[in-house]
Amino acid sequence: METEGAPAGIEEASVETEGASVAAESDGLHKDESVAAESDGLHKDAPVAHDAPPHDPVAHASELTAPATPASPDRVYRSGAGMAGGVLLLALIAWLGIDALVRGQGHTPWLALATMLLLVPLVSAFTLRPAVFANDERLRVRNPLRTITLPWAAVAALRAGYSNEVLDQAGTKYQLWAIPVSLRARKRASRAELRARSANSRPSGGLFGGSRSRTLPGAFGGGTPGQSSGVRDLEPSRATADRSMDDLRELVETRAAAPAAQGEPEVRWCYEVLAPALAGLVLLAVLLGVG
Repeated sequence: METEGAPAGIEEASVETEGASVAAESDGLHKDESVAAESDGLHKDAPVAHDAPPHDPVAHASELTAPATPASPDRVYRSGAGMAGGVLLLALIAWLGIDALVRGQGHTPWLALATMLLLVPLVSAFTLRPAVFANDERLRVRNPLRTITLPWAAVAALRAGYSNEVLDQAGTKYQLWAIPVSLRARKRASRAELRARSANSRPSGGLFGGSRSRTLPGAFGGGTPGQSSGVRDLEPSRATADRSMDDLRELVETRAAAPAAQGEPEVRWCYEVLAPALAGLVLLAVLLGVG
């Protein structure tokens, strides 16, 4: 009896192990199904990516390299007489210098070259280079040997005396070489204003003593109704340099509080003028010392 019960127990144990393995396999299948369901849920919840627009490298490069446009165009002030004089001086230097280079003997060509190297940059700097650039953000003064950039908030005053000058908030004074003062133009403007006032104050009666207009208004008189030549002549007559300074003062008053007009003054030396002039001076000194 005992020998028969042993195989039965072994069979029961094998049945139990088989049942456990089946249960484990079923659990694994349930776990795999749950993992697959979770992954399907994640894929369903994930947002669908739209097709991105194609990248245009040319447009991107143009955006990066596009220059920043200024807020307003520059008003440029120059001296016409100074530029004309500079052109004449440069023509004279070129004529004499080239003649010495071609026909000179000994050290003469070298002396002519050194003199031209010294004079051409200086004449250009003092006649052609000076200019004043003004826009809504800053005042840029280009003098012979320096360039001064002044935001309008940094400008304290603009003075017009025997020379036109700009002062910054620290009290530093910069001369405006491009807007020279002409005392003759001021006197001429003053005389024109006095003549206009005296002509306007002179009584002009008609045939019976009544007042009459100096001009005929309308199409035949060239004026407007109610406006006489005396009234038109009373408009302020000022020299060109003084009118330029009035324009700059107006920009200071209207733009000094603008956010884009804030900042500190910047001064840059003009080394492109100083370097060749210094080289010409050294070469001329060496040639004179040797010769």
